[in-house]
Amino acid sequence: MKTATLMWTSLLAAASVSLASCGGNNNRAGEIRQWTDDMAFRISVVPAPPISEEMTVFKVVVSDKESGQPIQAGQGRIFATSQEHAQTGDGLAKGAEVGTYYAHVRFPVSGDWAVGLQFRRDSTSKLERTQDWQQQVLPAPPLGQSTDTTKR
Repeated sequence: MKTATLMWTSLLAAASVSLASCGGNNNRAGEIRQWTDDMAFRISVVPAPPISEEMTVFKVVVSDKESGQPIQAGQGRIFATSQEHAQTGDGLAKGAEVGTYYAHVRFPVSGDWAVGLQFRRDSTSKLERTQDWQQQVLPAPPLGQSTDTTKR
């Protein structure tokens, strides 16, 4: 158990450093930026932050790291693990926009989650993994109460 807790703490520390280094003036508000050796990812989450027990949509825009050209025939997945070792994830489905993919994820519990992304350019390319990042998931509201924060 100590090993699992130590590994989780190390992962969250690395993810926090990674997210801090992803900041900058050219990031769109709330957008997560990730990279592999040859691809760049812009990830947005709706709702942000996610709410446990509610469907969360991840929009992932993928481009070639050097040329900036969108990657259109890719395959990938989003996956996540909580501190309590709950797991969730979804495959990325190609969107209508060029180089854009979507995943629908339901987080079963609130708290901090380690989220990762695996992706490949096409079915013949190797699967690459970004650095995991930390995602806060809010608790679900009591039954009968709206999750729309504009109505609270």
